[in-house]
This record gives sequence, structure tokens and C-alpha cells, in this order.
Amino acid sequence: MPGLDETLASVLVDRYTTNAARVHELAAPLANEQFWQQPFPYGNSFGHLVLHLTGNLNYYIGARIAKTGYVRDRPREFNDPNPPAKEEALKRLDDAVAMVVKTVRAQSPEDWSVEYSGAGTNAKIRLDMILPCASHMQHHIGQMIYLGYQWKRTGTSQK
Repeated sequence: MPGLDETLASVLVDRYTTNAARVHELAAPLANEQFWQQPFPYGNSFGHLVLHLTGNLNYYIGARIAKTGYVRDRPREFNDPNPPAKEEALKRLDDAVAMVVKTVRAQSPEDWSVEYSGAGTNAKIRLDMILPCASHMQHHIGQMIYLGYQWKRTGTSQK
């Protein structure tokens, strides 16, 4: 029977990979232009949400736990004037999720409670950052669902 640490790692890996698959599923019907266009006069584009999630994972888990050396430029996640193509943005998200999965799987039972610090968070231990990052993905997936509904409603959601 697996221990709690193995169960926790398994659940987190499943959550992150499921979240990434959902982002791909929601992005699939969008043309590159739609991916970067805001269908509302407020909020973010689907693509900028992908950049934001990628930056979030690369910073909070990559730089702060896996020690990747990633340097975050959070404002650019929302207003990059020359964003990558849709496929490249999704690949970067996939790379970030793969790094998270590798990092989660590498945690020993003691590692989950190792002290944590990062800009913009009050998390005190690693688990208290890894878990909210998965929830953060869920939050923005909700926004992506709404963006997809809007593109479908206006009859412009097509590759």
C-alpha cells in the first residue's frame, strides 16, 4: 500500500496533467488569432492566460523549488506585444507542467514541509505552494471555458 507522500504525489501529478490536457482541449478550436484576441473589452485573451499559467508554474515551482533559474516577467504575461504562436505557447505550458511533474515526483516525505518563500505568496512550505498552483490553473481554466463559450456564441470559433 502506498504511503501518504506517494498518494499525494500521484494526485498532484494527475491534477496537473489533467489541467494541461483541458487547456489543450479548450484551445483546439481556436485559430491563432482568436487565441490572442480578447472577445470582451475587459479581461485577458486565452493565449495570455496560457502565458500567465506558464510563468506562474515556472516561477513558483520551477525557480523556487526545482531551482531552474527562471526569471519571471509577470506583466509581460498579460501584455506581450509579440506573443509566440499558439502552438509554441502551448508547448511552453507543457514544458512547465512536465517540470512540475518531475519536481512533484522528486519530493521525499520530508520535502513537502521544507520552508518555502516566493514573491506574492504567503506559502510557508512547499506543499502550500504546489497545491495552490494547481488550483490557480483550475481558476484560469474556468476563464478559458468562458472565453470558448463566447467565441462559439459569436460563431467565430474555428481553426
